[in-house]
Amino acid sequence: MSDNTKKKTNKSVGKNIRALRHQHGWSQEDVANRLGISIPAFSKIETGVTDINLSRLEQIANIFEINVAQMLALDSEEIDLTPSNLSIAQKKLVDRESEISNLQRKVILLYEELRNKSILAL
Repeated sequence: MSDNTKKKTNKSVGKNIRALRHQHGWSQEDVANRLGISIPAFSKIETGVTDINLSRLEQIANIFEINVAQMLALDSEEIDLTPSNLSIAQKKLVDRESEISNLQRKVILLYEELRNKSILAL
């Protein structure tokens, strides 16, 4: 699998996980605690920064009480042919969340880059 395909897959899975988390009304902290990982580690999963393995996918699917196939098959971009005020607001919220997700990804990458530079400086 090419690196580009991996990145797209990780991003898609992350979107599905985020959608499930929002459906349950849970914070990243809630899910991270259920998985026994840190909030930044879970954020990396949601933003597609981290390659996610099958056992972690199974853990996440179990938390949401679905199977892995259902989690992977979710369509996170539903089309509403008659947009209401609520669906317009939801669309704006999703757009903002996407912006936040991209910024989180950049912060994580910059932090890792800074950490690597400081390690090399030692």
